[in-house]
Amino acid sequence: MPPSGIALYGPPASGKDTVTQALTALDARYVHFRRLKAGGGRTDGYRVCTNEQIDDLRDQGLIVYENVRYESRYAIDRPALDALLVRGLIPVVHLGQLAGVHALVRYPALWLPVLLHCRRATAAQRARQRGSADIAARLEAWDDTERELAGARPDDFALRVDTDRTSPAQAAQAIDAQLQRMNASGLSASRP
Repeated sequence: MPPSGIALYGPPASGKDTVTQALTALDARYVHFRRLKAGGGRTDGYRVCTNEQIDDLRDQGLIVYENVRYESRYAIDRPALDALLVRGLIPVVHLGQLAGVHALVRYPALWLPVLLHCRRATAAQRARQRGSADIAARLEAWDDTERELAGARPDDFALRVDTDRTSPAQAAQAIDAQLQRMNASGLSASRP
C-alpha cells in the first residue's frame, strides 16, 4: 500500500492544531508535519530556519510548497516529508492556501485533502483565547481564505468539517474513516 498523508486546509483558528492533536490521540501513526519557518512570531509547531536554508532546499528541488504570510516564510520540504512516510507515519500538514493543497496532492503519496472551517467570530474568539498578538492579521487571513474558497473546485476537498459544530474527536474520527476508505480503494481522494 502506498504511503498516505492528510492535508488540513483552513483559515487561521479553524482548528488545525486541535484536530491534529485529536488525530494523534486516535492513532500514533498520525504526526503533525512541522513546516519550515523563516521569520518572527510563533515558533511552536514549526522548524525554525533561515531564508537561505529554504533557498538552498528550493535550489536543490527539495521544496514541495512555500508561501509567505505574517511577514514570515513557510515551506514544506521533501526530506522531512519523506522521512515520515518511509517510517510508515501519516503526516498531517497544515495549509492555508489552495495552491499548497494542490502541490501536496501531486506529491508521490495518497493525500486526503480536508477543509476545516469555522465562523469568523469563532476564529476571532479562538485567536484571543490562545493569546495571539496579531488578531487583525489572522482575521485578514481568514478573509483571504474565504475569497480563495469561492474559487475552489468541488473535488478540491474529500472531506469538509465545520469545527463550530464538530468536536475535535468527531473530526478526527471522520478524517480517519475517510483515510481508511481512500487507502482501501488505493486512489487519491482528490486530483487537483
